[in-house]
Amino acid sequence: MDETPLTTNDTTTGASDQSPWEPPTSGTEVEHLRAALTRLRTTFRWKADGLDLAGLSRTVGASELTLASLLKHLACVEDEKFGMALSGAAYGPPWAGMPAFGGPPHEYVFSTDGLGAEDLYRMWDDAVRRSDDRLDAALAPDGLGQRVALGADDGLVVSLRRLLFDLLEEYGRHTGHADLLREAVDGRVGEDPPDGWRAESGDSPVGT
Repeated sequence: MDETPLTTNDTTTGASDQSPWEPPTSGTEVEHLRAALTRLRTTFRWKADGLDLAGLSRTVGASELTLASLLKHLACVEDEKFGMALSGAAYGPPWAGMPAFGGPPHEYVFSTDGLGAEDLYRMWDDAVRRSDDRLDAALAPDGLGQRVALGADDGLVVSLRRLLFDLLEEYGRHTGHADLLREAVDGRVGEDPPDGWRAESGDSPVGT
Protein backbone atom coordinates (compact mmCIF):
# COMPACT_ATOMS: atom_id res chain seq x y z
CA MET A 1 0.00 0.00 0.00
CA ASP A 2 1.20 3.52 -0.79
CA GLU A 3 2.14 5.98 1.90
CA THR A 4 -0.78 8.35 2.26
CA PRO A 5 -0.01 11.37 4.46
CA LEU A 6 -2.22 14.17 3.22
CA THR A 7 -0.24 17.22 4.25
CA THR A 8 2.16 18.81 1.78
CA ASN A 9 4.05 21.18 4.05
CA ASP A 10 5.06 19.22 7.12
CA THR A 11 8.34 20.62 8.43
CA THR A 12 9.59 17.07 8.97
CA THR A 13 9.79 16.63 5.20
CA GLY A 14 11.84 19.77 4.62
CA ALA A 15 9.02 21.88 3.18
CA SER A 16 9.38 25.62 2.97
CA ASP A 17 8.15 27.62 5.96
CA GLN A 18 7.49 30.65 3.74
CA SER A 19 4.95 29.60 1.12
CA PRO A 20 2.22 27.00 1.61
CA TRP A 21 2.51 26.06 -2.06
CA GLU A 22 6.24 25.22 -1.94
CA PRO A 23 6.80 21.45 -2.38
CA PRO A 24 8.77 19.54 0.26
CA THR A 25 12.44 18.88 -0.33
CA SER A 26 12.21 15.27 0.84
CA GLY A 27 8.75 13.78 1.22
CA THR A 28 6.64 10.80 0.22
CA GLU A 29 5.28 10.24 -3.27
CA VAL A 30 1.86 11.48 -2.19
CA GLU A 31 3.33 14.60 -0.59
CA HIS A 32 5.37 15.48 -3.67
CA LEU A 33 2.57 14.90 -6.16
CA ARG A 34 0.00 16.82 -4.15
CA ALA A 35 2.42 19.67 -3.48
CA ALA A 36 3.29 19.91 -7.16
CA LEU A 37 -0.43 20.14 -7.94
CA THR A 38 -0.91 22.77 -5.25
CA ARG A 39 1.93 24.84 -6.67
CA LEU A 40 0.50 24.73 -10.20
CA ARG A 41 -3.02 25.47 -9.02
CA THR A 42 -1.80 28.39 -6.94
CA THR A 43 0.26 29.85 -9.77
CA PHE A 44 -2.69 29.49 -12.16
CA ARG A 45 -5.05 31.15 -9.66
CA TRP A 46 -2.55 33.99 -9.10
CA LYS A 47 -2.32 34.55 -12.85
CA ALA A 48 -6.11 34.79 -13.08
CA ASP A 49 -6.75 36.70 -9.86
CA GLY A 50 -8.04 40.21 -9.28
CA LEU A 51 -9.49 40.90 -12.73
CA ASP A 52 -12.86 42.07 -13.95
CA LEU A 53 -14.63 40.25 -16.76
CA ALA A 54 -12.91 42.39 -19.39
CA GLY A 55 -9.50 41.36 -18.09
CA LEU A 56 -10.50 37.71 -17.84
CA SER A 57 -11.78 37.88 -21.43
CA ARG A 58 -8.57 39.24 -22.95
CA THR A 59 -7.14 37.21 -25.83
CA VAL A 60 -3.63 37.02 -27.29
CA GLY A 61 -2.96 36.93 -31.02
CA ALA A 62 -5.19 34.69 -33.11
CA SER A 63 -6.17 32.47 -30.17
CA GLU A 64 -9.65 32.67 -28.65
CA LEU A 65 -8.39 31.28 -25.34
CA THR A 66 -9.01 33.48 -22.27
CA LEU A 67 -8.41 33.30 -18.54
CA ALA A 68 -12.19 33.16 -18.15
CA SER A 69 -12.46 30.06 -20.31
CA LEU A 70 -9.51 28.46 -18.53
CA LEU A 71 -11.12 28.99 -15.11
CA LYS A 72 -14.25 27.26 -16.35
CA HIS A 73 -12.44 24.49 -18.21
CA LEU A 74 -10.11 23.61 -15.33
CA ALA A 75 -13.03 23.61 -12.89
CA CYS A 76 -14.73 21.05 -15.11
CA VAL A 77 -11.54 18.98 -15.41
CA GLU A 78 -11.24 18.92 -11.60
CA ASP A 79 -14.75 17.46 -11.40
CA GLU A 80 -13.98 15.00 -14.19
CA LYS A 81 -10.76 13.61 -12.72
CA PHE A 82 -11.83 13.25 -9.10
CA GLY A 83 -15.52 12.76 -9.76
CA MET A 84 -16.50 10.72 -12.80
CA ALA A 85 -13.07 9.22 -13.53
CA LEU A 86 -12.39 8.36 -9.89
CA SER A 87 -15.70 6.94 -8.74
CA GLY A 88 -18.01 6.92 -11.74
CA ALA A 89 -20.17 9.62 -10.16
CA ALA A 90 -22.29 11.67 -12.54
CA TYR A 91 -21.51 15.34 -13.05
CA GLY A 92 -23.42 17.47 -10.57
CA PRO A 93 -23.82 21.23 -10.25
CA PRO A 94 -22.75 23.49 -11.78
CA TRP A 95 -22.35 21.31 -14.88
CA ALA A 96 -25.54 19.26 -14.95
CA GLY A 97 -28.19 21.13 -16.86
CA MET A 98 -25.89 23.98 -17.85
CA PRO A 99 -26.60 25.31 -21.35
CA ALA A 100 -24.14 24.00 -23.94
CA PHE A 101 -22.80 21.30 -21.60
CA GLY A 102 -21.85 18.46 -23.90
CA GLY A 103 -20.29 15.93 -21.54
CA PRO A 104 -16.69 15.52 -20.47
CA PRO A 105 -14.28 18.47 -20.62
CA HIS A 106 -12.65 17.51 -23.92
CA GLU A 107 -16.09 17.93 -25.52
CA TYR A 108 -17.02 20.96 -23.48
CA VAL A 109 -17.38 24.33 -25.17
CA PHE A 110 -15.17 26.95 -23.50
CA SER A 111 -18.01 29.49 -23.67
CA THR A 112 -18.38 31.75 -20.63
CA ASP A 113 -21.53 33.54 -21.85
CA GLY A 114 -23.67 34.78 -18.98
CA LEU A 115 -20.96 34.32 -16.34
CA GLY A 116 -19.37 37.20 -14.45
CA ALA A 117 -15.89 37.34 -12.97
CA GLU A 118 -17.06 36.30 -9.49
CA ASP A 119 -19.04 33.40 -10.97
CA LEU A 120 -15.90 32.13 -12.67
CA TYR A 121 -13.70 32.48 -9.60
CA ARG A 122 -16.32 30.74 -7.47
CA MET A 123 -16.72 27.95 -10.02
CA TRP A 124 -12.99 27.17 -9.93
CA ASP A 125 -12.60 27.63 -6.16
CA ASP A 126 -15.51 25.31 -5.40
CA ALA A 127 -14.32 22.67 -7.86
CA VAL A 128 -10.85 22.59 -6.27
CA ARG A 129 -12.38 22.11 -2.81
CA ARG A 130 -14.55 19.24 -4.07
CA SER A 131 -11.57 17.70 -5.82
CA ASP A 132 -9.36 17.82 -2.73
CA ASP A 133 -12.09 16.39 -0.51
CA ARG A 134 -12.60 13.48 -2.90
CA LEU A 135 -8.88 12.87 -3.22
CA ASP A 136 -8.45 12.90 0.57
CA ALA A 137 -11.25 10.36 0.96
CA ALA A 138 -9.84 8.09 -1.75
CA LEU A 139 -6.23 8.19 -0.58
CA ALA A 140 -6.95 7.47 3.07
CA PRO A 141 -7.78 3.76 2.73
CA ASP A 142 -6.12 2.61 -0.48
CA GLY A 143 -3.38 4.97 -1.68
CA LEU A 144 -2.28 5.93 -5.18
CA GLY A 145 -2.20 2.40 -6.58
CA GLN A 146 -5.91 1.75 -6.22
CA ARG A 147 -8.05 1.08 -9.29
CA VAL A 148 -10.43 3.85 -10.31
CA ALA A 149 -13.66 3.84 -12.31
CA LEU A 150 -12.07 5.21 -15.50
CA GLY A 151 -11.82 2.45 -18.09
CA ALA A 152 -13.37 -0.21 -15.86
CA ASP A 153 -16.27 -0.81 -18.25
CA ASP A 154 -13.72 -1.62 -20.96
CA GLY A 155 -11.70 -3.91 -18.73
CA LEU A 156 -8.86 -1.42 -18.28
CA VAL A 157 -7.02 -1.03 -14.99
CA VAL A 158 -6.37 2.65 -14.30
CA SER A 159 -4.83 3.81 -11.03
CA LEU A 160 -5.51 6.89 -8.93
CA ARG A 161 -1.86 7.76 -9.57
CA ARG A 162 -2.70 8.14 -13.27
CA LEU A 163 -5.54 10.58 -12.51
CA LEU A 164 -3.27 12.71 -10.36
CA PHE A 165 -0.61 12.84 -13.07
CA ASP A 166 -3.28 13.67 -15.66
CA LEU A 167 -4.41 16.66 -13.61
CA LEU A 168 -0.81 17.81 -13.14
CA GLU A 169 -0.33 17.65 -16.90
CA GLU A 170 -3.51 19.65 -17.49
CA TYR A 171 -2.41 22.42 -15.12
CA GLY A 172 1.12 22.45 -16.51
CA ARG A 173 -0.23 23.11 -19.98
CA HIS A 174 -2.81 25.72 -19.04
CA THR A 175 -0.70 27.57 -16.50
CA GLY A 176 1.67 28.25 -19.39
CA HIS A 177 -1.26 29.68 -21.34
CA ALA A 178 -2.20 31.79 -18.32
CA ASP A 179 1.35 33.23 -18.19
CA LEU A 180 0.90 34.77 -21.62
CA LEU A 181 -2.70 35.87 -21.12
CA ARG A 182 -2.03 37.65 -17.82
CA GLU A 183 1.06 39.42 -19.13
CA ALA A 184 -1.07 40.79 -21.97
CA VAL A 185 -3.62 42.18 -19.48
CA ASP A 186 -1.40 44.13 -17.09
CA GLY A 187 2.18 42.90 -17.39
CA ARG A 188 2.05 40.48 -14.44
CA VAL A 189 4.84 37.94 -14.86
CA GLY A 190 6.62 35.44 -12.64
CA GLU A 191 7.01 31.72 -12.05
CA ASP A 192 5.38 31.65 -8.60
CA PRO A 193 3.20 34.01 -6.59
CA PRO A 194 5.12 36.26 -4.21
CA ASP A 195 5.53 34.99 -0.65
CA GLY A 196 2.43 35.76 1.37
CA TRP A 197 0.14 36.08 -1.66
CA ARG A 198 -3.59 35.78 -1.01
CA ALA A 199 -6.33 35.82 -3.62
CA GLU A 200 -8.08 39.15 -4.02
CA SER A 201 -11.13 37.73 -5.76
CA GLY A 202 -13.47 34.96 -4.69
CA ASP A 203 -12.72 32.62 -1.80
CA SER A 204 -9.81 30.62 -3.10
CA PRO A 205 -8.66 27.43 -1.32
CA VAL A 206 -5.10 27.97 -2.57
CA GLY A 207 -2.53 30.50 -1.41
CA THR A 208 -3.65 30.30 2.19
